Amino acid sequence: MSGVTDSAAPGAKVVVFDFDHTLYDGDSGSHLFAWLIRRSWWRTVLALLAAPLFGPMVAFLPTRRYGISGFVWIGTVGMPRRRTLDDAIDRYVATHTEAMKARLLPVALDVLHAHREAGDDVVIATGAPPELARAILAFVAHESVPVIGTAVGPRFGAIIATRHCHAEEKMRMLRERGYARIDIAYSDSSADLPLLKAARAPVVVNPKHGAVEMFRRVLPSGTPILNWGCADRGGDTPSA
Repeated sequence: MSGVTDSAAPGAKVVVFDFDHTLYDGDSGSHLFAWLIRRSWWRTVLALLAAPLFGPMVAFLPTRRYGISGFVWIGTVGMPRRRTLDDAIDRYVATHTEAMKARLLPVALDVLHAHREAGDDVVIATGAPPELARAILAFVAHESVPVIGTAVGPRFGAIIATRHCHAEEKMRMLRERGYARIDIAYSDSSADLPLLKAARAPVVVNPKHGAVEMFRRVLPSGTPILNWGCADRGGDTPSA
């Protein structure tokens, strides 16, 4: 655990970072659960059989939580406790350290560090399990920040997402942890429009190419739309 307290410090700017495709080049949770599924042949077969049902659910925002929960269930069926998933995350991180380090985006980490140096109150809000995001960020030890993420727990003989830190739910979870005012928010995702719209200064980072015009239309004029190093994503190259 980071040992960092939650809730905004009085007088400090509150700065919220998404994690996947913002600080990290990729979808860290999907990578983890794909690894869990590939651990055994029968999980792999079950995932292939379920893909026609769960795949389309993941693609659409209203049903995304159910599709993701389905694949999480397949990857963790037989795990009796949340602690078992934490142990699996530890093993996954230990065996993928170099690949994960390579996915952390240097420009993003520089921006995060600059906010910390300025005394801003920085928090990461992610759809991934918070233990996973914390473990990856531990590779840059000076960036020990609060992480709010998807809550998981045992159900139906597996570990499933009990509360997905996503869309409007991400905002509710931030408020519950004491982050009622958001000064700056960084995210790539249209699912984070509630977060970006709530921020006094939204910044879109590494958006999908097809989403750029939507962000320009729905966010305040002049909102930065930047690319911090995701080669397959849109956004402008930031100036030095």
